[in-house]
Amino acid sequence: MIADQGKSVIDLNSRSREIFKRIVDSYLATGEPVGSRNLSRLLPMALSPASVRNVMSDLESAGLIYAPHTSAGRLPTQSGLRFFVDALMEIGDVSKDDRSRIEAEVRASGQQKTTESLLTEATSLLSGLSRGAGVVVTTKASVPLKHIEFVRIEKTRALAVLVSEDGSIENRIVELPSGLPASALVEASNYLSERIRGKTMADVRNELEAARLDAEKQLDGLTAGLVAAGLAGWAGDPDGRQLIVRGQANLLEDLNAAEDLERIRLLLSDLETQKDVIDLLSRAETSEGVRIYIGSENKLFSLSGSSLIAAPFRDSNQKIVGVLGVIGPTRLNYARVIPMVDYTAKVVSKLLEQGR
Repeated sequence: MIADQGKSVIDLNSRSREIFKRIVDSYLATGEPVGSRNLSRLLPMALSPASVRNVMSDLESAGLIYAPHTSAGRLPTQSGLRFFVDALMEIGDVSKDDRSRIEAEVRASGQQKTTESLLTEATSLLSGLSRGAGVVVTTKASVPLKHIEFVRIEKTRALAVLVSEDGSIENRIVELPSGLPASALVEASNYLSERIRGKTMADVRNELEAARLDAEKQLDGLTAGLVAAGLAGWAGDPDGRQLIVRGQANLLEDLNAAEDLERIRLLLSDLETQKDVIDLLSRAETSEGVRIYIGSENKLFSLSGSSLIAAPFRDSNQKIVGVLGVIGPTRLNYARVIPMVDYTAKVVSKLLEQGR
């Protein structure tokens, strides 16, 4: 399920593993450091607080835990969390109730709405189940197109409306050539609709120059100029990437201290830099399983110390067409969220394969 990301290899004996796991479990549950006295009470074996402190000292030397304050207990480092996720964590399965909810809600959205709405519903659902922010990156370059229409909104500007076969609609503002008559809008709409119908945006971009030259031959100069402006508007985004984020408010829940609030402020700021988030999510497209990024392993989260769990989904041709996932604090419930993201990606893929 988890894609190979270069697993951490650290040799711990059974006592050290048990103490380290208890420190991580406590952190994931409360976000608070845990001390040797409390640990000695939690352990299945009889160990004095002094013996626990000796083990904790070794774990700290190995870079797996640290003390946030001089007299405080210990928390896992980001390297420690990576080691825990790679080597020690027991990944659970998606509960029967969660499976039913994911299947029912995503399927209902897919049957009634557009692909974009299906993905938005999946994002919102992941956010609600994980209490993190749900994210999806997808591209419309692979969706067949149906119709384009130019609608004048001002004397020198028009709205170019592009309708895809899945029912989704995109708009662009285009500048109108001076003196363009209303009939030219209709002519340009008909010309483009005839040539784009059934093709994908990727196809249209590949044929951009040929379509422009053909328009110059078949249409008058003003109408050909409008066609060229429309084509340029749709080709302006070479990757055609779209980012959907839902549930940012979840990140403001369960804050333990002022530094938590600052961390979330930084994370929300990260989410506003859409290109960087898209670039990060897109790396999961090369994976066959779930990808996990923890804290400063990625420069996007170097300040906010956040984590991302992401998995790719496929279309009817088994081509990866997007990535969905969850972004949240490093103390995400990895054992629960990882299989949930994986399962949701598979449900979305199945619906896209069936044409919803």
